[in-house]
Amino acid sequence: MPAVNYRLEGEVAVLTIANPPVNALSLAVREGLLQGLQRAEQERAVRAVVVTGADGTFAAGADINEVASGLVLQSPITREVQAQMEAGTKPIVAAIEGVALGGGFELALACHFRVAAASARVGLPEVKLGLIPGAGGTQRFTRLAGPQAALEAITSGAHLPAARALELGLVDELAEPPLAGALALARRAAAEGRPLRIASDLSERIRDVSPELFAAFRRRLEPKARGQLAPWRIVDSIEAACTLPKEAAFAREREYFIECRDSPQRQALVHVFFAEREARKIPGLGAQVSALPIRRAAVIGAGTMGAGIAMTFANAGIPVSVLELSGEALERGLSLVRSNYDGSVARGSLTRERAERALALIQGWTGYQALGTADIVIEAVFEDLKVKQQVFARLDQEAAPHAILATNTSTLDIDAIAASTSRPERVVGTHFFSPANVMRLLENVRGKHTSPQTIATVMALARTLGKIAVLAGNCDGFIGNRMLMFYGAQAEFLLEEGATPEQIDRVMEGFGFAMGPLAVRDLAGNDVGLAIRKGRRLPPDERWSPILERLVGEGRLGQKAGKGFYRYEGRTRIPDAEVLALIEGVSRDLGIQRRQIPDEEILDRLLHPLVNEGARVVEEGIAIRASDVDVVYVNGYGFPAYKGGPMYWGRQAGLARVVQTMRRLAPTHGARWRPAPLLERLAASGKGWND
Repeated sequence: MPAVNYRLEGEVAVLTIANPPVNALSLAVREGLLQGLQRAEQERAVRAVVVTGADGTFAAGADINEVASGLVLQSPITREVQAQMEAGTKPIVAAIEGVALGGGFELALACHFRVAAASARVGLPEVKLGLIPGAGGTQRFTRLAGPQAALEAITSGAHLPAARALELGLVDELAEPPLAGALALARRAAAEGRPLRIASDLSERIRDVSPELFAAFRRRLEPKARGQLAPWRIVDSIEAACTLPKEAAFAREREYFIECRDSPQRQALVHVFFAEREARKIPGLGAQVSALPIRRAAVIGAGTMGAGIAMTFANAGIPVSVLELSGEALERGLSLVRSNYDGSVARGSLTRERAERALALIQGWTGYQALGTADIVIEAVFEDLKVKQQVFARLDQEAAPHAILATNTSTLDIDAIAASTSRPERVVGTHFFSPANVMRLLENVRGKHTSPQTIATVMALARTLGKIAVLAGNCDGFIGNRMLMFYGAQAEFLLEEGATPEQIDRVMEGFGFAMGPLAVRDLAGNDVGLAIRKGRRLPPDERWSPILERLVGEGRLGQKAGKGFYRYEGRTRIPDAEVLALIEGVSRDLGIQRRQIPDEEILDRLLHPLVNEGARVVEEGIAIRASDVDVVYVNGYGFPAYKGGPMYWGRQAGLARVVQTMRRLAPTHGARWRPAPLLERLAASGKGWND
């Protein structure tokens, strides 16, 4: 079948992109479009052209495999197709259904007019792959909608609803179906001899733009885009649209696109893109294993986590019951849910109608009778094994026989929890991250007896909930928290040896984390961290630093107390001499001679243990593949996506260096700090994780 179908609807030539599953603009599509446009221009009977997509999608962007190759695309490239559109003498109308994203939307922007379905979404999300639009996207979007709208949309990679695109002037009409509307518009434009509107020639929205607009936006962008390349080059390109002649502005965008395309950040982000998709593939789950339908859910516990999980289901349109045995606790939880939705409405990220629709799907209960109709019950109570075992014994009695019983535990033994039931095959871990209604990661954990169907169900459920799922094996901390222990412990050991909290956090934030490890401790609560620590057992050759215990003993609980590793004025953290004195006291008590620690050593000693423990996790089969570890850390622990995740970063930085660091640490830190056998083998052979 051709990648682009050409047919006549009276005097209108209809070019239909047919490249399943998402009509990506592969070479065959570009060739088909160019040939179709040339044919339509030459045929006298054709008075107008409509470009559309098959199977309910216009075009979801470039061919990601072509992008991932990093090679120069074969001609014709999208810009050549656009040049043919703009050189044509007949009206060209885009009929947008489903999505028009990235290169697909750039193609639509080069048409003279655009008609979209009300349900359609458009946008330029290239920034999420470390790229900028490379086919005039920053230029045409800015000329149609103005620089402010372009800055907001393109640096965020946002998908714009069709109604918003209409407001901005990116779409000319909404119609159902959009193809019929586009045909009607094409016929009117041809009959009326309507002037062809070439977006790249428009100048009204880019005249007399104040330079302060861009300066102010760069200041706003700094906290979110620190260390990244693509967001800043998008701003530069949009500014060029407003300050340079057309040809120079388009050339500048192209220069920036090539710079981003050839950057390590693009390579890392494309790695994350493919890793997230690979994580869905579970060995042994063939087509014969079908997921159970989840029509109703229940959540045990209405605390912060339980409330967030309930919102996640409601946002996906799934009715959910929230159970608390105390009416007072239940009301607190439901009030938190209402407050969260009110905040979203106030910020403009959610309409009042959608908020009320979601709220109507959440019901509170103080009795277990609510569980009888739930297809999945998720426990989100206090992180204590005995408490959870008691809850699961009751769930086993009250939940429907077919229901999956899931625990939100972040560290505890799934098999020990499952043993409290008569259905261990239907018990699974569903580790949501806080706030559960916002964070994208869902770490599903299989126990020894968890059935393939149960695994298939929670993996499919993640997609329904809009989450990125990774399947983990059962061990203390699973993938993410098992590795995190080494990261947090090493930060405190560095403090003992001479580093300061502000130095450690500065180094890690400079690397790309939104917050350093000690600022995160203060945010979560040092008392919470200490309580978790007391519940964990260390091997006899390891120790905890006493710093955290001493901070808590002096009431330095973190932000909520106004002091922790830092002193706080609101949320502003301020270095505190009292903390430094406390740390120096610990060093004296332990007989440690403090020294100046280089920034590079801090980076290595915090990140190399992550890579090393990640290698153990892979070798033991806790993670199916190394890239799954990257997905967990990028989406759940703040590892900068443009660095690709710890395993990808470790490979780029050099696995031999990681081995050297671990060999230095093991004699004083314990046997678990020795280089992982897999890591040593790969470092010796020069191979990567997948070689």
